[in-house]
Amino acid sequence: MSSDEWEALLAASLDEVEPPEDGEEHLDPEGCVLPPDEDLAALEAETDRFAAEHAADAVYLAQAETAELAGRVAADQARKRGPRGPGLPGSGEVIPGISAGPAGGFSAGECLDTAPGSAVLHAFLETAADSGRLSEASEDEVIGLITAADRAEAAACAVKHAAAAELIRRRPAPGCTLTGRARMPESYLDSAGDEVKWALAEIRSVADGVLSLAHDLEVKLPGTRALFRAGRLRHSKVVIIARQTALLDPDEARQAEELILGRAPALSPGALRRAAALAAAQVNPAKAKKAREHGARDARVERWREDSGNAGLAGRELPAAQVLAMDQRITWWARELQAAGVPGGMDLLRARALTDLLLNQDSRPAACRGTTPHDTGADHPAGPHRAPGSGAGPVPGGIPPIPAGYAGRNHLTTPLTTLLGLADRPGLLDGLGPVDPWQARDLARGSAASPQTTWCLTVTDHRGRATGHACARPEPRKHARGRKRGPPSGTSPPGTTSTGFTLTPAGPGPPGGYGTWRFTTGVPGQRPWILEIHPIPAGPCDHGYQAHGHDPGTRLRHLTQIRHAACTAPMCGCPSTRADFEHNIPYEAGGRTCLCNGGPKCRHDHQLKQEPRWKVEQHPDGTFDWTTPAGRTYTTGPTEYPI
Repeated sequence: MSSDEWEALLAASLDEVEPPEDGEEHLDPEGCVLPPDEDLAALEAETDRFAAEHAADAVYLAQAETAELAGRVAADQARKRGPRGPGLPGSGEVIPGISAGPAGGFSAGECLDTAPGSAVLHAFLETAADSGRLSEASEDEVIGLITAADRAEAAACAVKHAAAAELIRRRPAPGCTLTGRARMPESYLDSAGDEVKWALAEIRSVADGVLSLAHDLEVKLPGTRALFRAGRLRHSKVVIIARQTALLDPDEARQAEELILGRAPALSPGALRRAAALAAAQVNPAKAKKAREHGARDARVERWREDSGNAGLAGRELPAAQVLAMDQRITWWARELQAAGVPGGMDLLRARALTDLLLNQDSRPAACRGTTPHDTGADHPAGPHRAPGSGAGPVPGGIPPIPAGYAGRNHLTTPLTTLLGLADRPGLLDGLGPVDPWQARDLARGSAASPQTTWCLTVTDHRGRATGHACARPEPRKHARGRKRGPPSGTSPPGTTSTGFTLTPAGPGPPGGYGTWRFTTGVPGQRPWILEIHPIPAGPCDHGYQAHGHDPGTRLRHLTQIRHAACTAPMCGCPSTRADFEHNIPYEAGGRTCLCNGGPKCRHDHQLKQEPRWKVEQHPDGTFDWTTPAGRTYTTGPTEYPI
């Protein structure tokens, strides 16, 4: 077989088969005559089968051809291919000959190294990966597998966004029609984002990003869409281009992408971001200024839990000049810490400097506190400075102290056994997520001294779902005076670590509940707390907490927030303390204001439920079934606390 015939056979497995035109006969891959009205789905299935068979043949040929023939093919391809660069297929030196191993055809410049992303390319990748013989592949072929898989992944992601575009066409906003070559509405229903969010088990911003990108690719960025579909641009780079051209109209966006698409695959993300921003500014400088001003309206401070269990804090969309000034100030104080002998590299010292400056504390050794910093003059790049206050320095081990009173404004959930030192089980901190047992105890002790801190106790079942709850109230002084003195506050059972907290029986509690208990924090001079634990039904409701009007009142609202610590909609993380109390069956339609007919919903999902095509059913155990306009059902249940 000649090299031209061999290349033609491989190319046939990658080409799309065009359907027959009306009135014409067309041979299928097996040589059978298909009537003009043959079902399109059957034709596509036959085409896929043909492509898969020839893909297998191509692998066989690639492995079976002699080194002499493979060398002729490689030399011919080397003459045909143009210049290569980073990020482009075929980059690197061509290795003569096609390997007889499982990754034949994936070496630099070979047919599979230059093939666009597709299902056929993915079939070759699977054949190589499932062979169990990747150790026989050359290093060049292994790199070829990586880049080919990247193209196949990008192409599959492009198909996802094409499907999202079709959903947009079926969810136009009221009054919007399908217009333009892409047949897309100018805007679409907000609830389409919820359908995608729930289907992908993602957060709302990610789902909105999928739809927004799909819309932009269809309407504004056809060149980017083509490279995306071919696998030449991965998703992260496509997002960069879309974001930098967000405020441009379709004609302007096409002009901007024309300036960068030729080199976009070879650019790093940072370089592409700069190039796309420059292209957008060249096309319409006024909109570049508008983009900056528009972003400034979204200025915010974000916090999150790091995977390690620590936390992060960042300011977003801040004025560039102020960010540079803050960065210089942080670096200035980090160098002061370094000069004072505080250990650690500059990254660690800058992190400690940020903490010092925000909390007005001084992490320098005690001998240096109160002294004048080395560089405080007005000619310093960060301007004149005042050293942070002489707050408490770091505690042993390099861990900064916990600011007093912070927990009076946060919701810390800690297993009682952890709080009392009986076990080491993790807790939860609202806004950050899981905290380890030692950190949970430290946070609880740090908050105990604050007079603004409140305490609640929740009893859970084996799954961690709430079955009882109590809100603490200070013990009346006359009861404290009449009570016999027992062991000192804060003692723990033998063999356990003293944490300063105790919980002891104080008498019978509400009917069906878990009794009344006395809770102490170990803070000198602080009165004990009384906890009357009320039951929370886990089955049929006895309507014991039913309110007689539309307003649930303080207790019922609080109990629904304990049963569901977040909005009851799927994938929504809005804390229930910031959500509405929502009647599942409207109060005006005869619905009860009760645990069995109410739960927290954020304002967005509250309004979403009221759309006619969305259905929500509440069950007695606190689970909710949400059914979307597409007919898919998603179930959420009560919060499962650490146990």
